Amino acid sequence: MWFVYALITTCAWGAADLFYKKGADETDKYSHLKTSMMVGFVMGLHAVFTLITTGISYNPMNLLAYLPVSLMYILSMTIGYFGLRYLALSISSPIQNSSGALTCILCLIFLGKTLDLLSSIGVVLICAGVLALDLIERASDNRIVLAEDKKYSRSVTAILMPIAYCVVDALGTFFDAYYLDDFSATPLIGVTEETLENVANMSYEFTFLITAILIFIFLKFIRKQKIGMKLQGSRGLAAVCETAGQATYVFAMSGNSAVAAPMIASYCIVSLILSRIFLKETLTKKQWIVISAVIIGIALMGISEGLSE
Repeated sequence: MWFVYALITTCAWGAADLFYKKGADETDKYSHLKTSMMVGFVMGLHAVFTLITTGISYNPMNLLAYLPVSLMYILSMTIGYFGLRYLALSISSPIQNSSGALTCILCLIFLGKTLDLLSSIGVVLICAGVLALDLIERASDNRIVLAEDKKYSRSVTAILMPIAYCVVDALGTFFDAYYLDDFSATPLIGVTEETLENVANMSYEFTFLITAILIFIFLKFIRKQKIGMKLQGSRGLAAVCETAGQATYVFAMSGNSAVAAPMIASYCIVSLILSRIFLKETLTKKQWIVISAVIIGIALMGISEGLSE
């Protein structure tokens, strides 16, 4: 089932990226914080819903136990939201999602993960495809960047944001693999094999909720910002997609993290396609070839999982 969960996460997070971009306001220096706030509130609601409906006995100390993972994810996402204020989605998303390759390497080295032949080919295709998309985007001669459109400008700071996201997110995903790899060895408190994923997810979502509350206090009472509704619709939809993807993500990572990580990282393919459809950009022949290679890689991992069952 990890493959199905990974596929759902990939599609949900790809859609979330589109709404993140639509909700990014280049004229508002706090836009990235407002997006993080919306995501935190929606995730908090989901955590409360999970707690009520599953009847899981949740130990609040798990907020601290899971904090290294939660902080890496929250920080990387906020960095990503900042970068989307200035970069095209088709540029930032492939760079950000190179984190799957880094995570795969870390899992193989430090967690002793192994890959069969089909999965290995799939991982190589996905990682190579993500890298190729980045190179194609940078080398493209026909990409037009309008000077007056700050949302698509390419300052040094903007380019560094998705790179920073990539590194921080890779660390978070690697920590997550460690926490979710074996319930008997996890640092999480009072979990069973059945509750491990839900406890981890609730810990992350409750931490994000606390972060959202702190951001709201900072913006509303310290910076005297108006939390208007102009862009909250897109941010809200992004938050819903993000939360849906997160709900299945932990189950994917608890199955085969070395393979799931680069597969989930390929959600930039979904982002790229949606950005072409709804943001009126066009795909080149080279990009279609790369996307096809990534899709083949995902299919190979699915076949591998089916043969192993």
